[in-house]
Amino acid sequence: MIDRRQWLMGAGAAAGLAGLPSIAFASAETDRRLVVIMLRGAMDGLSAAPPYGDPDYERARTGLAVGRPGTSGGALALDGIYGLNPALAGLSARYAAKEVIVFHAIASPYRDRSHFDGQNLLENGSTTPYGLADGWLNRALAGLPGAAAAGRQELGIALAPAMPLMLRGPSPVTSWSPSVLPGPNADLVARVSRLYAATDPALASALGAAAEANQAATGMGGAGAGGDAFVALMSAAAKFLSAPGGPCVAMVESTGWDTHANQVGPYGVLNRNLVALDKGLDALASGLGPLWPQTAVLVMTEFGRTVAMNGTAGSDHGTASAAFLLGGAVAGGRVLADWPGLAPAALYAGRDLKPTADLRSVMKAALRDHLRVDPGHIDRAVFPGSGGAAAFDGLFRAT
Repeated sequence: MIDRRQWLMGAGAAAGLAGLPSIAFASAETDRRLVVIMLRGAMDGLSAAPPYGDPDYERARTGLAVGRPGTSGGALALDGIYGLNPALAGLSARYAAKEVIVFHAIASPYRDRSHFDGQNLLENGSTTPYGLADGWLNRALAGLPGAAAAGRQELGIALAPAMPLMLRGPSPVTSWSPSVLPGPNADLVARVSRLYAATDPALASALGAAAEANQAATGMGGAGAGGDAFVALMSAAAKFLSAPGGPCVAMVESTGWDTHANQVGPYGVLNRNLVALDKGLDALASGLGPLWPQTAVLVMTEFGRTVAMNGTAGSDHGTASAAFLLGGAVAGGRVLADWPGLAPAALYAGRDLKPTADLRSVMKAALRDHLRVDPGHIDRAVFPGSGGAAAFDGLFRAT
């Protein structure tokens, strides 16, 4: 079965020249852009950002450890203690340009190991899974400067097949995802457009908006032009965010980070995911062009993975991981970590990297210092019950 929204999105590419109405976005009183990337499945932060300077790293990660800088397949050095996986060469270059902050030993308040519960808590912004029915990013939009005057036009967009919890709520948002179906005949789209215009104004408006959104995302070699699916989504996100009057917030999903087996090696699932992430970040920056200096990108995951390798050359569900904050607006070139160490006695529950920082401290800083959301609104409405997780200071360039 194909629902009507799926068909409308697929129809958009063929209807690009049909003279349909433009998709409407609100323009909140900010030139800043925020992109939140959710890595679903639990990224292995000890491989993405290897702490090669920890004397226990190689022993604790036998079979999974990334080599020291200068060795074959070794880490890309950051500060003498931490590095980046060699698949993240683009991110390493941005770090050298002082556009990246790496956070390590960081986690949400969640301390169990269910993907569903961990993702739900990270997206709803409360202290418990299913504690709230809407998302923290949607609630944050209500506190944007000028948001009250924006009416019911969209302030945020999700690049996902369905609206993720993080963006669900009363603030006006939309979603887009490339169709898996072949595009319909242009003549059919034109006929349906005329039919809707004559009989159903609501459907006519929806068809027009979908067509314009699809054209904006796919035109000029963007999403749908071939290549990696995540890279295509990031190219589409750049087009939406840079469109005149476009949204100021985007949320993008990346799936497949649950690396229980065959994690390592150039053909392993983690390497493929990291390469796609790196290329996607480059595509976003390139697509945003002159907006990149006003952009911040937060890359996070629901929890980390076990320190030790399991019996299938992978790692199991863990606790703390790494996160990345990057963009032209970021005061980067730093690793921020209260490193707990990887000695057996230092591990959380005897098996995981111990969390020493709260992801909400980064999220709060991005809202307060980058998007200029009122701190009272953040503590009261966006992250209720988060008094113990103060926003980090100094993450963004002075403007």
